[in-house]
Amino acid sequence: MAKDKSGSDGTTTDSAPISLIIKDPEKFAQNIAKMIEGMTRAANAFLKPREDGKLSEDVTDEIAEIVRTLAKVVEYWTAEPGRSIQAQSKLYGQYFMLWTSMMQRMSGVPMPPVAEPDARDRRFKDPQWSENQFFDFVKQFYLITTRWAEQMVESATDLDPHVRLKAGFYVRQIANAISPSNFLFTNPEILRDTLDSSADNLVRGMDMLAEDIAAGNGELVIRQSNNSHFAIGKNLALSPGKVILQTEVCQLIQYKPATKDVLKRPLLIVPPWINKFYILDLNPEKSFVKWAVEQGHTVFVVSWINPDERQAEKSFEHYMREGILESLDTIQKITGENEINAIGYCVGGTLLSYTLAYMAGVGDTRIASATLFATQVDFTHAGDLKVFIDEEQIEAVEKKMSVRGYLEGKNMTSSFNMLRSNDLIWSYVVNNYFRGKEPIPFDLLYWNSDATRMPAANHSFYLRNCYLDNKLAEGELSIEGKPLSLGDVTIPIYNLATRDDHIAPPRSVFFGSSFFGGPVTFVLAGSGHIAGVINPPSRGKYQYWTGPAPHGDGLDSWLGRAKEHPGSWWPHWQSWIEAQDSQRVKARTPGGRKVKAIEDAPGSYVKVMA
Repeated sequence: MAKDKSGSDGTTTDSAPISLIIKDPEKFAQNIAKMIEGMTRAANAFLKPREDGKLSEDVTDEIAEIVRTLAKVVEYWTAEPGRSIQAQSKLYGQYFMLWTSMMQRMSGVPMPPVAEPDARDRRFKDPQWSENQFFDFVKQFYLITTRWAEQMVESATDLDPHVRLKAGFYVRQIANAISPSNFLFTNPEILRDTLDSSADNLVRGMDMLAEDIAAGNGELVIRQSNNSHFAIGKNLALSPGKVILQTEVCQLIQYKPATKDVLKRPLLIVPPWINKFYILDLNPEKSFVKWAVEQGHTVFVVSWINPDERQAEKSFEHYMREGILESLDTIQKITGENEINAIGYCVGGTLLSYTLAYMAGVGDTRIASATLFATQVDFTHAGDLKVFIDEEQIEAVEKKMSVRGYLEGKNMTSSFNMLRSNDLIWSYVVNNYFRGKEPIPFDLLYWNSDATRMPAANHSFYLRNCYLDNKLAEGELSIEGKPLSLGDVTIPIYNLATRDDHIAPPRSVFFGSSFFGGPVTFVLAGSGHIAGVINPPSRGKYQYWTGPAPHGDGLDSWLGRAKEHPGSWWPHWQSWIEAQDSQRVKARTPGGRKVKAIEDAPGSYVKVMA
């Protein structure tokens, strides 16, 4: 057993053994009563909007989809007696090994674990998960069972690939949900907190649970950060600038220069509308916008509207015309330049690529180079998000959007959080509602929770034509009868993927490079979809890889010949930009003399909450 360690305040630390003695029985009893009161408030907050008819939540279709999918895996293994016996033998054999190991350990014989968690799995870091035989048994039993279930899906090779993808995803979600780390009596940290504090932690947790359900108007919105510490324009999105264009789908911001002269080509950034643009201007230390301005770029950023029923009919083409093309017109009017560098991030990059194909088809040459951050243009290898993409599920989403003309932001947030549910859901359930700990202020997680809605026409187009039918890559889209082909895009492209990306997997981004008709510089950054992109040089974090021109979907082959570089890829991108055109001109003020500023950056569109 680990030695009992005390903190400076006299309380035991998380590594201490668990004492089952309640220190203050009277206080414990009082706190249990308070906890029940908190649970009652939480239940009332959940039920009241449903009783009033303000909220109806029908999860029958979702549950039926999960059951149908997992039933196909069960059918595969039970269709032949040999398969069924094989599957059961694998599981029971490991159970027997675990039981034998525990019996010998009880006799004082040191035994190696039958199942060990991944070294990166933070759920089982407390020493008691290994040192206490009860918790060790529960942990190993859980690992054996869930890994066996995942193997059953992986080994059902005759099933349709999409069914296997969905089944694997559902099994992982169930496995993450039933982890012993998520329950009071099977998590040593929660149990220790409860006994040491006489259940103060559970009282605080139930209070937070009730508050979070009330804040979500009857639906649980898990707090990931102490949001009271943040405000857009106060300590987020601080780069000075002006809104110089406003349409029904976006505002365009031009940022104040920080150098006496600037690159001749202005820079237009097209962020995703699935999230808000200020991830690129989170704070002065992590702001790509600020850094780009300091390198001498005249930076323009599209700030998409947080849509409501008025944008219901706004499609991909509307976002292209009223977002990118009108922004180009305004930039050209302000700067007088006919050549512009453009950046697209995530779905903003997909829209930019769609726009580049259209511009190539009509002879519009204003975008002279394009940079894509974690962008997919081909969706063959789109990863776990394809779990949510088939005809039945898209029809269900379209039905939901038809009621109001948009998809609620919480739906997209939930989907993305489920891709990393242990980190983005269950760790907060444990810390918030069981351990009673208020999350620390974290700007990135505040941004992550600042959800945006999806306009019905746009979102339906994206799901069907990109994820479901892959029409952009296959050249099956057209505008005004003119076919769109990424092969017609011959300008230089800097295509950035991130190694641990769950949203735009690096293999998918790499494969997308082969669809463009011009030179593509492929770069792989360390970390994931956000941290791999927002990685300022001053922090000295992560790394990036450069290599030969990308071909096909041979990412592994490319990596074998790539060169690793420490730190941020930002300076490498700046060198690439200047290699296209390094001419400089006098710095430009927002709006110049031709366009009147509407309001100060970051504008009003970004402040609209979902």
